[in-house]
Amino acid sequence: MRNEDPELVALGLRLRTERIKRNETQATFAARLGVSIPTLRKMESGDSTVQIGHWTSAFGILDRSDEIRSLLATQEDLFARFKNMNTPIRQRAPRKSG
Repeated sequence: MRNEDPELVALGLRLRTERIKRNETQATFAARLGVSIPTLRKMESGDSTVQIGHWTSAFGILDRSDEIRSLLATQEDLFARFKNMNTPIRQRAPRKSG
């Protein structure tokens, strides 16, 4: 028996809730995802062996692709930001007319 990850279990429950809200059967939703019903059941139970591609497809179908993008977004480096704030901006001298 595998150790259950509470976050994956919660994500699976959320997926199931969203599917039911849309009044879709497991068979219909699995077909839309391009996975088998057993794979969808694994997703809804929070099984960690499900491929991430299936999850990204599910988020897309549920109009939640922005959530995946925010998870994968590069985090801001606060040290670099501080360094850039304290670095003087170099400017060119004005051209001499003449």
